Amino acid sequence: MATETAIETQRSAAFSSPIKLSAGILCFGVVVGLVLFFIVLPTLLVIPMSFGTASYIEFPPRGFTFRWYIAYFQDPDWMAATFFSLRIAIATTLAATIIGTLAAIALVRGKLPGKSLIQAFTLSPIVLPHIVIAVALYLVFSPMRLTGNFFGFLIAHTMLAVPYVVITVTAVLQRFDPLLELAALNCGASRPRAFFTVVLPNIAPGVAAGAVFAFLASFDEATVSFFISGVDGKTITRKMFEDIDFNLTPVIAAVSTVMVVVSLILMGGIQLLQSRRKT
Repeated sequence: MATETAIETQRSAAFSSPIKLSAGILCFGVVVGLVLFFIVLPTLLVIPMSFGTASYIEFPPRGFTFRWYIAYFQDPDWMAATFFSLRIAIATTLAATIIGTLAAIALVRGKLPGKSLIQAFTLSPIVLPHIVIAVALYLVFSPMRLTGNFFGFLIAHTMLAVPYVVITVTAVLQRFDPLLELAALNCGASRPRAFFTVVLPNIAPGVAAGAVFAFLASFDEATVSFFISGVDGKTITRKMFEDIDFNLTPVIAAVSTVMVVVSLILMGGIQLLQSRRKT
């Protein structure tokens, strides 16, 4: 009798364990979903507010109009800030991609003394508060007259963007088989040719993803740009801050929506590129 009771107990425990596991997974998924929804909600609210007919930001919006998008594209100050940010972001993408890729190769394959310390120093701009970096850069750039200067922005944004490239390229390099490069070298290829014909095509998805992250890190950067901007050299994020203080209209929501759409297009392009490469 005791044996039968023990068997029944084990059976009931075996049946209840998957149910408890499924319930736990479901609860965890609900919590994660609510957290993600809470994070994304402000962005979702900005989009309909950019189409409101009122001359101030309100939710829910009344009516539907493209007036604020037209005002954005016809305003010379907004366009100047936008093109200035695009120039910086494109230059930053090129510089950060080259520097970050080379740094990742050195960190993954090189036998460097103090490699862990060098890696931590390379990734530190992600960890350090941007307000600290902004104040430090302002104190350094101001005597050198690099505030409000294209090259000052390029230096600052490249420093902030390089860690993203290092992370993505390091991830693909660790999965890349170095024997493929060795085989190319044994076949008579020079090391640069082996890199460009064998290594680079295999790590291209990671390099492309790092380039996109570098572009977005530069184009969306607000804190550092606020400190090192000038009267003539002003990024789109600095212009947004100024209008929030002195001229809060739905144009701000329209600009925010444009930036969100650009970010989604770039991220979607990377996902599409990687999915096609896998197939």
